[in-house]
Amino acid sequence: MEEKTERIPEAVIRRLPKYYRYLSELETGGEVRVSSSKMSLDLGFNASQIRRDLNCFGGFGQQGYGYSVEKLRMEIGRILGLDKTYNVVIAGAGNIGAALVRYGGFKNQGFVIAAVFDADPAKVGTQIDSLEVLPVDCMEQVVREKGASIGVICTPKEAAQATANRLMDAGVAGIWNFAPVDVEPRDGVNVENVHLNDSLFVLTYRVNEGR
Repeated sequence: MEEKTERIPEAVIRRLPKYYRYLSELETGGEVRVSSSKMSLDLGFNASQIRRDLNCFGGFGQQGYGYSVEKLRMEIGRILGLDKTYNVVIAGAGNIGAALVRYGGFKNQGFVIAAVFDADPAKVGTQIDSLEVLPVDCMEQVVREKGASIGVICTPKEAAQATANRLMDAGVAGIWNFAPVDVEPRDGVNVENVHLNDSLFVLTYRVNEGR
């Protein structure tokens, strides 16, 4: 089914991975169909909100039947681009970068870690799993050779924007930034700035709310 052409609200896009993860769990558990009411109970979203979200992409349910778990998961996966394979490079072989290289779940979802780079001569040439840490000087060349479309930044904040610029110069279409500072994209490049402390700060607010 073709997506509608109007711009999809950001809040809807942010909920799609939750739907995808939820449906994947249902499918693994052998569930064949699911209603928006059950999704509402399990996910904590309003049922009408769920239906509106899915209707942004044409809707996938049947009156009196609900949604096919397998079909809806596949359709949401396609909308999210998870029916494709992405070569990914990681800049920064410290704790976060090394953990991402070792995480096997990425490959299962179609994200192939093609290279990892670091500016520290002590790290260059070492191995993380089966990948050799490469010097940052060859980043642009390797990104192009590997056809990497996503770059991950795990550098100190001082190096983040310069690293983003190099990745964008090399032609990546998306940047996943774990450095503790936002990086600015260029036209045609999408950036997700991930601040690990933010969710922790929200948690501590809730822990202390009303005290």
